[in-house]
Amino acid sequence: MLTFTIRRLVLAVPTLLFISLVIFLLLEMAPGDPMAQVPLTVPPEVKEKMREALGLGEPMPIRFWKWIVQFFWIEPQVLIDHYLGTSFSEGKLRVISWQTRSPVMDIVVQRIPQTLWVVGTAYIVAILIALPIGIYSAYRQYSWFDQMGTFVSMVGFSVPPFFSGVLVIVIFSVQLGWFPSIYDTTLVVNSWDSFVKQLQQMIMPVMVLALQITAQLSRFMRASMLDNLNQDYVRTARAKGLSEYVVVMVHVLRNSMIPVVTVIALGIPAIFGGAIITEQVFKVNGIGQLLIGAIQANDLPMVQTLTFIFAVLIVLFNLIADVLYGILDPRIRYD
Repeated sequence: MLTFTIRRLVLAVPTLLFISLVIFLLLEMAPGDPMAQVPLTVPPEVKEKMREALGLGEPMPIRFWKWIVQFFWIEPQVLIDHYLGTSFSEGKLRVISWQTRSPVMDIVVQRIPQTLWVVGTAYIVAILIALPIGIYSAYRQYSWFDQMGTFVSMVGFSVPPFFSGVLVIVIFSVQLGWFPSIYDTTLVVNSWDSFVKQLQQMIMPVMVLALQITAQLSRFMRASMLDNLNQDYVRTARAKGLSEYVVVMVHVLRNSMIPVVTVIALGIPAIFGGAIITEQVFKVNGIGQLLIGAIQANDLPMVQTLTFIFAVLIVLFNLIADVLYGILDPRIRYD
């Protein structure tokens, strides 16, 4: 397993470099001009100097190489300087946002907590709800509980977040007045009262996201459990006199978790990517809203950095899913 992990990490380096090149080329070919939002009163020669200051006057290979050096060499030095108090990155040019003229990673670090508060909590809540529902629905197939779970899952799949988000705002915020309709990103949690306010403003976006994620995971869990409940090893375990709890929750559940682990692991990068639609509906100032704003402003350094971070997370959690395969299923070996 260790050899497999090291080999995958080594292979991930050229993979990520190729992905970064593809992202860079796609953004280069995308329509739009970062000077489009500059007032029309600005003279053309001033606009040209601004373009040169942003590095747009340099050839494409040089700009790509500079971004690679900044992201893979200078930004790690900034992180080391922050935690160890060193000065390795002092005076070095970082990846700068064209829109805010500030380092991209500083903005990302500021937005991540807001995204994790909402999307991360929704993902955890969805997993805790979906797995028991999927397990019990499979064990009691075609029961009233299974039928109700199927109905709720279909609703979760069918209703888009931009509709369910507005619906819960109308019901719980406008009519009942229980929760705030707009997420306050300036709230600092430093007391019990502020913690309660944070929970109140999280409930509606978490509810909308958790419904969608629960619908997906519970169906995967149910299908995987049904596939394993009819296997020969289950009948053998029951014939040996093992209790029904041990058969289902130990033998069947362990094998059923293998495909579900893939769905959960590959869904975790979406947490850092943010729920773009939900963040727009509830005005959560997270990573998803940051990406939308950067695309609208043609802020290529911001868009390129964010999309590449998502690619890194996907590659990383693919590796984690493969490692968990070997832990959950002793038949799988990577030697």
